[in-house]
This record gives sequence, C-alpha cells and structure tokens, in this order.
Amino acid sequence: MLRDITLGQYMPGNTVVHRLDPRTKILLTVVYIAMIFCVTSPVWYVIPLLYLALCAKLAGISLKQLLKAVKPLRFLLILTFLLNLFFSTGTTILIHWGFFKITKEGLMTAIHFSMRLIFLVAGTSVLTLTTSPIALCDGIEVLFKPLSKIGFPAHELAMMMTIALRFIPTLIEEADKIMKAQMARGADFESGNLLKRAKAMVPLLVPLFVSAFRRAGELAMAMEARCYHGGEGRTRMRVLRFTMNDAYAALVTIAALLLTIFCGMWLK
Repeated sequence: MLRDITLGQYMPGNTVVHRLDPRTKILLTVVYIAMIFCVTSPVWYVIPLLYLALCAKLAGISLKQLLKAVKPLRFLLILTFLLNLFFSTGTTILIHWGFFKITKEGLMTAIHFSMRLIFLVAGTSVLTLTTSPIALCDGIEVLFKPLSKIGFPAHELAMMMTIALRFIPTLIEEADKIMKAQMARGADFESGNLLKRAKAMVPLLVPLFVSAFRRAGELAMAMEARCYHGGEGRTRMRVLRFTMNDAYAALVTIAALLLTIFCGMWLK
C-alpha cells in the first residue's frame, strides 16, 4: 500500500524529457497546470490527455506508473466527485430520491473537477519522476533568485523542498518496515471500518515521527559539521543551460495551452 506512493520518487533515465533543463520542466509544469484550469468542459480534457501521453511516452513512463501516482488519492477523488454530484445546483434533474437530487449540471461538474485533480497529480508526477531532487533544487533556486534582491529566501526554500522530496521515499520505506514488523506481532491494519483502521495507524505514526525527528537531527548535525551556511558564495558542479530541446518543448506546451483556451472560448 505505502509503496504505491510515487511522490518524490525519481526514475533515472536518459530520455529527451530527462535531459531537459530543470527550469524548463518547472515552468512547463506551471503552464500545464494553467492548461488544466483553462479547460471549460470535460470533453476538452482530450488536449491535456494527449499532451500528458506525449510527455509520458518521451519520458519512458508507463500508464501504470501514472495511475500509481493517482491511486493514493482515490478517497479524495471519490469525496470530490460525490460532493460536486449532490451539492451542485442545476435545472436538468436526472435522479430525485428523497432529499438527494442529481442534476445533469452537477454530474458534469463532478466529472470536471475529478478529472482536473487526476490530471494535476499525473502531470506533476512526470516532473518528479524525470527530475532528480538536486536538479529540481537548482532549478527552483535559479528561478527564484531575482526575488532574493527583495529578501526572498530563494536558496533556503529550494533546500527545504529538496530535503522534503528526498526524504519522502525514505519515510515511506521506514513506515513500510514498521508496519510489517507490527503485522508480524499481530497488528491488523486492513480489517474493520474507517475509524478502526485510523486507530490502528496510531502505533505506526508514533515510531515514524520519532524516526523522522532523529533523521532531521542527524541531517542538521551533518550540515553543521560541513560548515553549511546557506547559498552565499556557493559554486555549482553542474551549470544549467538551455538547449534547442527546451525551446521545442516550450513551443509544444504553449501551443497546447493556446489550443485549450481556443476550444474553451469558441467551441463550448
């Protein structure tokens, strides 16, 4: 169950998407998110779907891996769908049973928001799967560097995000080990209703938090022992450079965004 979480995991490779500049991938992910929010009808999600399929194909990411990224959010997806289905207003009534009323507009809204959440998670997973935490840190720091002139902590923010992404797989592995050890001692995490399963997770969370704080302390001591003082005066082993592949990727992404906007405005 825990190994289904792909957030923060990096899949090494030498594909076209892997070789793109991390700044390009971050910016194109932002444009992709804007593309998702520009979709006005569930029908036009075909454009982000084709774009996402192209990115996944070029990155060597299978459909199974994308679905694996969405799987941990299945309860949130179901909740989002049901809330929009029953509480959205509309005039065309499809089902009316007691105080439950399902309208055509509510059904379309539920599908719309559920698909938006799926595409957002799947699209951002492509970024983390094809970009190492170090490259992602460098890209974020360079993009936010102009804001450092007004006191924005660009390097500190990038470092915190990198450490968080770096330790997500480690904490998942640690939680998996603790869960298996407790299951070997008779703990039951699968049976019972939602409340019982939530209570059963408490013995798992306590040692996990203890382990996380211990790792944080060890990391802080290691950074202090190496005289880490932030980004001031630091040099880089790898210098970020844009290539023609970055320009081609930007053109394709912008074209997909403009096509989505056009379809939303004139082809409703």
